[in-house]
Amino acid sequence: MPRVVAVIPAGGVGRRFGARTPKQFLRLGPAPILAATVRHFARHPAVGVVVVAAPEPWVARARRILEPVVKDASLTVVAGGRTRQDSVWLALQAAPEDAEIVVVHDAVRPLITRHLIDAVVRAAAAEGAAICALPITETVKRVRAARVEATLDRSELWAVQTPQAFRTDLLREAHEKARRDGVVGTDDAVLVERLGHPVRVVRGLVENVKITTPADLRRARSLAGR
Repeated sequence: MPRVVAVIPAGGVGRRFGARTPKQFLRLGPAPILAATVRHFARHPAVGVVVVAAPEPWVARARRILEPVVKDASLTVVAGGRTRQDSVWLALQAAPEDAEIVVVHDAVRPLITRHLIDAVVRAAAAEGAAICALPITETVKRVRAARVEATLDRSELWAVQTPQAFRTDLLREAHEKARRDGVVGTDDAVLVERLGHPVRVVRGLVENVKITTPADLRRARSLAGR
Protein backbone atom coordinates (compact mmCIF):
# COMPACT_ATOMS: atom_id res chain seq x y z
CA MET A 1 0.00 0.00 0.00
CA PRO A 2 1.23 3.54 -0.71
CA ARG A 3 1.87 6.12 2.03
CA VAL A 4 -1.55 7.58 2.83
CA VAL A 5 -2.76 10.69 4.62
CA ALA A 6 -6.41 10.79 5.69
CA VAL A 7 -8.15 14.16 5.45
CA ILE A 8 -11.40 14.45 7.39
CA PRO A 9 -13.39 17.65 6.70
CA ALA A 10 -15.40 18.20 9.88
CA GLY A 11 -15.81 21.95 9.73
CA GLY A 12 -19.60 22.12 9.44
CA VAL A 13 -21.76 23.42 12.26
CA GLY A 14 -24.83 21.34 11.35
CA ARG A 15 -27.42 23.99 10.51
CA ARG A 16 -29.55 21.47 8.61
CA PHE A 17 -29.38 19.07 11.54
CA GLY A 18 -30.85 21.66 13.89
CA ALA A 19 -28.84 20.82 17.02
CA ARG A 20 -26.76 23.26 19.08
CA THR A 21 -23.85 20.84 18.99
CA PRO A 22 -22.31 20.15 15.56
CA LYS A 23 -23.50 16.69 14.57
CA GLN A 24 -19.99 15.25 14.27
CA PHE A 25 -19.68 15.66 18.05
CA LEU A 26 -22.94 13.86 18.84
CA ARG A 27 -22.67 10.30 20.09
CA LEU A 28 -22.90 7.13 18.05
CA GLY A 29 -22.98 4.53 20.78
CA PRO A 30 -20.15 5.09 23.29
CA ALA A 31 -18.13 7.49 21.13
CA PRO A 32 -18.74 10.74 19.23
CA ILE A 33 -19.42 10.33 15.51
CA LEU A 34 -16.13 12.04 14.68
CA ALA A 35 -14.13 9.57 16.78
CA ALA A 36 -15.97 6.60 15.29
CA THR A 37 -15.13 7.85 11.80
CA VAL A 38 -11.49 8.69 12.45
CA ARG A 39 -10.87 5.35 14.17
CA HIS A 40 -11.17 3.53 10.81
CA PHE A 41 -8.24 5.51 9.41
CA ALA A 42 -6.19 5.61 12.61
CA ARG A 43 -6.13 1.80 12.60
CA HIS A 44 -5.32 1.43 8.91
CA PRO A 45 -1.70 0.30 8.41
CA ALA A 46 -1.12 2.51 5.35
CA VAL A 47 -2.33 5.71 7.03
CA GLY A 48 0.53 7.56 8.67
CA VAL A 49 -1.16 10.92 9.22
CA VAL A 50 -4.74 11.96 9.99
CA VAL A 51 -5.66 15.61 9.44
CA VAL A 52 -9.04 16.81 10.74
CA ALA A 53 -10.52 20.21 9.91
CA ALA A 54 -12.92 21.12 12.73
CA PRO A 55 -15.04 24.23 13.37
CA GLU A 56 -12.70 26.83 14.86
CA PRO A 57 -14.42 26.98 18.29
CA TRP A 58 -14.33 23.17 18.47
CA VAL A 59 -10.69 22.53 17.52
CA ALA A 60 -9.50 21.93 21.09
CA ARG A 61 -12.43 19.61 21.82
CA ALA A 62 -11.82 17.67 18.61
CA ARG A 63 -8.19 17.19 19.59
CA ARG A 64 -9.16 15.94 23.07
CA ILE A 65 -11.65 13.47 21.57
CA LEU A 66 -9.27 12.15 18.92
CA GLU A 67 -5.94 11.90 20.73
CA PRO A 68 -6.92 8.65 22.52
CA VAL A 69 -8.17 7.23 19.19
CA VAL A 70 -5.21 8.08 16.94
CA LYS A 71 -2.41 6.03 18.51
CA ASP A 72 -0.60 4.51 15.53
CA ALA A 73 -0.65 7.60 13.31
CA SER A 74 0.14 11.30 13.62
CA LEU A 75 -2.84 13.55 14.36
CA THR A 76 -3.25 17.16 13.27
CA VAL A 77 -6.40 19.20 13.92
CA VAL A 78 -6.82 22.49 12.07
CA ALA A 79 -9.59 25.05 11.91
CA GLY A 80 -11.94 24.39 9.02
CA GLY A 81 -13.18 26.88 6.46
CA ARG A 82 -16.48 28.37 5.38
CA THR A 83 -17.24 25.49 3.01
CA ARG A 84 -16.36 21.82 2.91
CA GLN A 85 -14.00 22.56 0.03
CA ASP A 86 -12.24 25.22 2.09
CA SER A 87 -11.84 22.72 4.94
CA VAL A 88 -10.26 20.13 2.66
CA TRP A 89 -7.91 22.79 1.27
CA LEU A 90 -6.85 23.88 4.76
CA ALA A 91 -6.30 20.27 5.81
CA LEU A 92 -4.20 19.68 2.69
CA GLN A 93 -1.86 22.47 3.79
CA ALA A 94 -1.12 20.44 6.94
CA ALA A 95 -0.58 17.17 5.06
CA PRO A 96 3.01 15.94 4.65
CA GLU A 97 4.59 16.56 1.27
CA ASP A 98 5.77 12.96 0.92
CA ALA A 99 2.31 11.40 1.19
CA GLU A 100 1.53 9.52 -2.01
CA ILE A 101 -2.25 9.28 -1.63
CA VAL A 102 -4.79 11.53 0.08
CA VAL A 103 -8.01 9.91 1.24
CA VAL A 104 -10.82 12.39 1.87
CA HIS A 105 -13.72 11.17 3.97
CA ASP A 106 -16.79 12.88 5.41
CA ALA A 107 -16.62 13.17 9.20
CA VAL A 108 -20.25 12.07 9.46
CA ARG A 109 -19.92 8.76 7.59
CA PRO A 110 -18.84 6.54 10.49
CA LEU A 111 -19.92 3.14 9.14
CA ILE A 112 -17.22 2.42 6.57
CA THR A 113 -14.98 -0.65 6.47
CA ARG A 114 -11.30 -1.48 6.07
CA HIS A 115 -12.16 -3.25 2.81
CA LEU A 116 -13.73 -0.11 1.33
CA ILE A 117 -10.73 2.05 2.27
CA ASP A 118 -8.42 -0.54 0.71
CA ALA A 119 -10.43 -0.65 -2.52
CA VAL A 120 -10.47 3.12 -2.98
CA VAL A 121 -6.78 3.57 -2.10
CA ARG A 122 -5.66 0.79 -4.44
CA ALA A 123 -7.75 2.21 -7.29
CA ALA A 124 -6.29 5.68 -6.73
CA ALA A 125 -2.77 4.31 -6.58
CA ALA A 126 -3.33 2.60 -9.93
CA GLU A 127 -5.25 5.35 -11.74
CA GLY A 128 -4.69 8.60 -9.82
CA ALA A 129 -8.24 9.20 -8.59
CA ALA A 130 -11.02 7.00 -7.23
CA ILE A 131 -14.39 7.30 -5.54
CA CYS A 132 -16.92 4.87 -4.14
CA ALA A 133 -20.54 5.01 -5.23
CA LEU A 134 -23.73 2.99 -5.53
CA PRO A 135 -25.91 2.64 -8.64
CA ILE A 136 -29.23 4.47 -8.47
CA THR A 137 -32.11 2.01 -8.18
CA GLU A 138 -35.07 4.42 -8.21
CA THR A 139 -36.51 6.28 -11.18
CA VAL A 140 -34.95 9.74 -11.47
CA LYS A 141 -36.65 12.69 -13.14
CA ARG A 142 -35.42 16.17 -13.97
CA VAL A 143 -37.97 18.67 -12.62
CA ARG A 144 -38.39 22.39 -13.20
CA ALA A 145 -41.15 24.60 -11.77
CA ALA A 146 -42.82 21.53 -10.26
CA ARG A 147 -43.15 19.83 -13.66
CA VAL A 148 -41.24 16.87 -15.08
CA GLU A 149 -38.90 17.80 -17.92
CA ALA A 150 -37.38 14.39 -18.52
CA THR A 151 -36.90 10.91 -17.09
CA LEU A 152 -33.20 10.13 -16.87
CA ASP A 153 -31.54 6.85 -17.75
CA ARG A 154 -30.72 5.49 -14.30
CA SER A 155 -28.39 2.83 -15.74
CA GLU A 156 -25.75 5.57 -15.99
CA LEU A 157 -26.44 7.24 -12.62
CA TRP A 158 -24.57 6.50 -9.40
CA ALA A 159 -24.91 8.04 -5.92
CA VAL A 160 -21.44 9.10 -4.78
CA GLN A 161 -20.06 8.50 -1.28
CA THR A 162 -16.76 8.92 0.49
CA PRO A 163 -13.99 7.88 1.01
CA GLN A 164 -12.48 9.35 -2.13
CA ALA A 165 -8.78 8.92 -2.80
CA PHE A 166 -6.36 10.82 -5.03
CA ARG A 167 -2.71 11.05 -5.86
CA THR A 168 -1.56 13.89 -3.62
CA ASP A 169 -0.15 16.13 -6.33
CA LEU A 170 -3.30 15.68 -8.42
CA LEU A 171 -5.64 16.72 -5.61
CA ARG A 172 -3.50 19.74 -4.77
CA GLU A 173 -3.52 20.82 -8.41
CA ALA A 174 -7.30 20.37 -8.61
CA HIS A 175 -7.91 22.50 -5.52
CA GLU A 176 -5.49 25.20 -6.67
CA LYS A 177 -7.24 25.47 -10.02
CA ALA A 178 -10.66 25.61 -8.37
CA ARG A 179 -9.50 28.43 -6.11
CA ARG A 180 -8.10 30.37 -9.07
CA ASP A 181 -11.34 29.89 -11.01
CA GLY A 182 -13.67 30.59 -8.10
CA VAL A 183 -15.30 27.15 -8.46
CA VAL A 184 -16.92 25.34 -5.53
CA GLY A 185 -17.63 21.66 -6.12
CA THR A 186 -19.91 19.29 -4.26
CA ASP A 187 -17.04 16.85 -3.76
CA ASP A 188 -13.32 16.59 -4.45
CA ALA A 189 -13.76 14.33 -7.45
CA VAL A 190 -15.53 17.04 -9.44
CA LEU A 191 -12.48 19.28 -9.00
CA VAL A 192 -10.25 16.54 -10.38
CA GLU A 193 -12.69 15.98 -13.25
CA ARG A 194 -12.19 19.64 -14.20
CA LEU A 195 -8.54 18.82 -14.93
CA GLY A 196 -9.67 16.24 -17.46
CA HIS A 197 -8.35 13.40 -15.32
CA PRO A 198 -10.43 10.17 -15.25
CA VAL A 199 -11.89 9.07 -11.92
CA ARG A 200 -12.26 5.37 -11.16
CA VAL A 201 -15.47 4.18 -9.44
CA VAL A 202 -15.56 1.30 -6.97
CA ARG A 203 -18.73 -0.01 -5.42
CA GLY A 204 -19.68 1.62 -2.12
CA LEU A 205 -21.73 0.36 0.82
CA VAL A 206 -25.43 0.72 1.53
CA GLU A 207 -24.52 1.06 5.22
CA ASN A 208 -22.20 3.99 4.48
CA VAL A 209 -24.76 6.49 5.76
CA LYS A 210 -24.05 10.20 5.73
CA ILE A 211 -25.57 11.67 8.89
CA THR A 212 -27.30 14.86 7.79
CA THR A 213 -30.64 14.73 9.64
CA PRO A 214 -31.88 13.31 12.97
CA ALA A 215 -33.43 10.44 10.99
CA ASP A 216 -29.99 9.63 9.55
CA LEU A 217 -28.55 9.54 13.06
CA ARG A 218 -31.26 7.15 14.23
CA ARG A 219 -30.55 4.87 11.27
CA ALA A 220 -26.78 5.01 11.86
CA ARG A 221 -27.25 4.17 15.53
CA SER A 222 -29.42 1.21 14.58
CA LEU A 223 -26.85 -0.04 12.05
CA ALA A 224 -23.98 0.47 14.50
CA GLY A 225 -25.88 -1.46 17.15
CA ARG A 226 -26.05 -4.47 14.87
